[in-house]
Amino acid sequence: MPERQLIPSVEMRLGSLLEYNRRREQEIELRSKKGKARPTITISREFGCEAYLVAERLKESMEKASGEKWLVMDKGLLEEVARNHNLSEGILKALGEKNRFLDEFLATFSPRWKSEKDYFRMLCRHMISLAEQGNVIFVGRGSAIVTHSLKNCYHFRLYASLPFKVRSISRRLGIEPAEAEDMVGKKQAQRDKFIKDFLDRDARDLSFYHLVFNNDKNSADLIARTIAAYVQAL
Repeated sequence: MPERQLIPSVEMRLGSLLEYNRRREQEIELRSKKGKARPTITISREFGCEAYLVAERLKESMEKASGEKWLVMDKGLLEEVARNHNLSEGILKALGEKNRFLDEFLATFSPRWKSEKDYFRMLCRHMISLAEQGNVIFVGRGSAIVTHSLKNCYHFRLYASLPFKVRSISRRLGIEPAEAEDMVGKKQAQRDKFIKDFLDRDARDLSFYHLVFNNDKNSADLIARTIAAYVQAL
């Protein structure tokens, strides 16, 4: 059963991205007058943790506190942007002709890259562009590592026991626990390999994160409220 069933369809969420892009243009001048960069949040997680639910709750909290539009970006939405030329151009416009941080980051890529190098390079360009603009919540896709050197970015990670992850996947996808356990193992291995192959890093390295949450002991609502309070206090 495909992983994409764990989150709403990309088509349902493209409208939020278009609205975010429209409002961004209107807010550029106001933001420059305030002189303070808007925050960006990344949520890394072990497969089976409820990161997307946390992101949705966090989006609500941050919009209420800031009075501004926030955007949740995950693997599916990033890939849709990369495929859609008009969306891609709109996102990358704010990056400008030259971005020193982007060049420095791309220089650190693992030499194991092969045919997918240029494709993931494009995803990284979008992540960095959106992260610099702020008011974005990234879920996974190595975003904590990709944006680690940006000062307006705050990074969080979710982990959980195997029983919790199996129960969560079994419930959300309506599959048997044995199938869910097999999926957890395979998907986690794929994610670990992706980060290692493309970024030459380990997403389990806690030095990347501001806070780490045990999903067994903390609900999505509590995690979201805690992240929101943390970011707003800085």
